[in-house]
Amino acid sequence: MQSFEFLLALALILIFTKIFGIMTAKVHLPQVVGAIIAGILLGPSGFGILEESDFLLKTSEIGVIMLMFIAGVDTDINELKHTGIKAFFIAVLGVFVPILGCGGAYYVFFGNAFDFDNFMRAAFVGVVFAATSVSITVETLNEMGKLKTTVGTTLLSAAIIDDIIGIVVLSVLSGLGDSSVKPALVILKILLFFVFTLVVGFLVYKLFKRISASINHKYKRRIAVWALAFCFIMAYCAEKLFGVADITGAYFAGVILCNLTEMRQYIAKKITVASYVFFSPVFFAGIGLKTNLSGFNLHILTFAVVLIFMAVITKIVGCGMAARTCKLSKRESLTVGVGMVARGEVALMVAQKGIGAGYIDEKVFPAIVLCVVVAALATPILLKLCYKTPKIATE
Repeated sequence: MQSFEFLLALALILIFTKIFGIMTAKVHLPQVVGAIIAGILLGPSGFGILEESDFLLKTSEIGVIMLMFIAGVDTDINELKHTGIKAFFIAVLGVFVPILGCGGAYYVFFGNAFDFDNFMRAAFVGVVFAATSVSITVETLNEMGKLKTTVGTTLLSAAIIDDIIGIVVLSVLSGLGDSSVKPALVILKILLFFVFTLVVGFLVYKLFKRISASINHKYKRRIAVWALAFCFIMAYCAEKLFGVADITGAYFAGVILCNLTEMRQYIAKKITVASYVFFSPVFFAGIGLKTNLSGFNLHILTFAVVLIFMAVITKIVGCGMAARTCKLSKRESLTVGVGMVARGEVALMVAQKGIGAGYIDEKVFPAIVLCVVVAALATPILLKLCYKTPKIATE
């Protein structure tokens, strides 16, 4: 007999993620936090109403692919060109210092020996905390009227580059994680993926530009359908042909279309609606369902505290030091570092990939989720303190 339990599961996820999302928004916290809390309460660590299923896993995967595609479409290439080398340098240190710090923290707590398997586990944990959630920082800076300042534009560009570098590193690790494949072949396949992306991207961009210029206003909604189809094709090709994470393909599909000035906002708006209404809630609730707190002992709790500290301090030190080297003032450098502390959707996506690859243990997953949530909550508070404190001497 056919089961229709998945309909009830979807209804509960949509209702509770929205309720908790509204509650967290009321206290000026990201709605993502509310959605994760809803998943935890509905899952085995809460009331045990729902559990993971193949349907929810596949729906979550679609959700994460759509989120990364939207992030790619929203990428501002002109902003990247304007800030240039400065933002790139900040982003590089903002990726590799957290990888070393957070990956090192994992190795200290769980690394029994220095071998490839332990290295990969530590590296995956480090990469989780490489990416910055720019939306939290942007919302805070916009609220304070500081978004269009030197710090605001630098932060925006650095966070975008930060995500790109983090995704590339994830792709390398995902390839290396397959023990049957040689490292040289992994690098070659990743290079071929970028060649493929450039060639296909050029052709598809030209095609979409012609379509967007000639399409009747009445039928322009079709371009959003074609854009989403292109996203899924790129995600499939990345994973199937090149061994690169599907979210990497989705992200670069969005980047290819981000220069369609006339249709970019329309594509993002239409796909965001589908993602926001259905797929994203399932993805973030799925994070909560995976967060099994039954094994959350003193050792894991201590690790979580150390991980939170490393996640915050490595971004402040890495990005702040790079900003200072680029001749920003002490206050500006500190603010840039603090602004890059926030983690969010991308971090959770990478964590999911790590679990799927077998390199993030489910027993440490709750500590990772807790760290992401705390970083997201701490960033607005720390940013406001940066602007309220007196000017740092000898700037």
